[in-house]
Order: sequence, then C-alpha cells, then structure tokens
Amino acid sequence: MFVLTESYSIANHFLAELRNQETQKDAMRFRKNMERLGEIFAYEISKTLTYQNCDVPTQLGAKLTQQISQQVVLVTILRAGLPLHQGLLNFFDKAENAFIGAYRGKHDDKESFEIEMDYITSPDIQDKVLIISDPMLATGKSIEKAYHAMLRYGIPAKTHIVSTIASRRGVRFIKARLPQCRLWIGDIDEDMNSKSYIVPGLGDAGDLAYGGKV
Repeated sequence: MFVLTESYSIANHFLAELRNQETQKDAMRFRKNMERLGEIFAYEISKTLTYQNCDVPTQLGAKLTQQISQQVVLVTILRAGLPLHQGLLNFFDKAENAFIGAYRGKHDDKESFEIEMDYITSPDIQDKVLIISDPMLATGKSIEKAYHAMLRYGIPAKTHIVSTIASRRGVRFIKARLPQCRLWIGDIDEDMNSKSYIVPGLGDAGDLAYGGKV
C-alpha cells in the first residue's frame, strides 16, 4: 500500500484544501485539487509499469529511451470519481476508459446497506493494467463490487485501486477481500459514522464537485 501523506509533498497541501470547508465553497478548486492528486497518483503508479526501449529520432540524431509497453485501462465510479479520473487520464493519455454507475442502496434499521449498480461500460481488459479510482474508500463495498463487475470484461494483468481518503476499516476490508490489488491512498482516517461516512473525511465528494442532488 502506498500512502501519500507518509511523506511531505505538495499533495499534503492539496489534501488540506480538499478537506477545508471554506475552500470547499469553490467547486472548481475542489475539482482541480482532486484532479491534481490524480496526476500525482498516476506518476507514482507509472513507476510500477513495464517499459520497452525504443529509438526516438530527433532533428540531430536518435536517442535511446523508454516508453510504457502495457495498455492501461482507467475505471471510475460515477459521478464523484470523475475529477480524480481526469487527473489519471492527463498522465495516462493513451489509456482506455471504463465507467461504472454505483450508489448506496437504502439503509436498514442497523444502518447497513447494499451497493446498487445500474450502469457499466468498458473495453476489453484482458492482460491490461486496471486502475480503479474512487475518491472515498469508506466501507470498501463499492470498490469490491466494481472490481468483480469488471472481471466480465477479462482478467487484468494487474489492478491498482486509487482513493483520495480511506477509512482504516475500508483499507482492512480491501486487503482481505482483494489481496491481488495494490492500494494507492492519499490519507487514512480512523473513524466512520453510523451511516458509513469517513470522519473527519471531507464530506460528499460528488456534491462538492458538482453540486447537491435530490
């Protein structure tokens, strides 16, 4: 597992602004900071990919360099994941893309819920590098369901899961249920409330990025 806040960098500044309820009043800045973090995650993930040597012609000769030899597929959960997804896409600009519509179903008397999924579109992912992004990893149920839904399109060579903020419980859940996936987390919070929202977290990422919903 990779956690951005385990070392000091500009990512800490972006995370601080994402959490700050005053800064959150500017939806465009919220989206931009989420996108910036996607770019940082993309750079870090790129260090794990496979590269091939190639000669690049210049005006004065040729230079031996390296280029990514694996096909990347970016997957996000609508709508909250779109800014983070865009940041990843800015760096992995040749990536294929998949989108999943998933949401929390009704809470029962014990405040538990099921994840409902009503939309998915994806390319073939067989033997490709899968990067699933969702800004908030709370219970981990959405990510688990998204991963298994993607398997109908093939078996990826490697799967990475990217979240801006995760709960400690969600991290444990994903490590236990999806040990084949590598986690890339911005920061980890210890608590969740009775409705399974991360505390202190940052609030509803979808609403903060795109406005409230009915």
